[in-house]
Amino acid sequence: QVQLVESGGGLVQAGGSLRLVCAASRNIFSINVMGWYRQVPGKQRELVASISREGITNYADSVKGRFTISRDIAKNTVYLQMNSLKPEDTSAYYCLGNILGVEYWGKGTLVTVSS
Repeated sequence: QVQLVESGGGLVQAGGSLRLVCAASRNIFSINVMGWYRQVPGKQRELVASISREGITNYADSVKGRFTISRDIAKNTVYLQMNSLKPEDTSAYYCLGNILGVEYWGKGTLVTVSS
């Protein structure tokens, strides 16, 4: 098992930046995949970015070139650097940890991008 706690959300103007932080309760190198998802009311949760234990990253097309996922294994932390934010990035952002097919989710952090 793993507990995940997100932070770093907030209100930002379009074009601005935020960095989301996901703190894990265990060594993240033991987690097969960690990722960031987002969800707005009435829509399905969608993948934003993920990073595997081997360090392979994956991004949604809508955020490529603007968002960067990274990790600090020593701190058991995964980051999502979000630049050039757009109003359509407004959402609740959730951290995911996948351990051998079992998914663990944080409670989310809200990002609001004003136009």
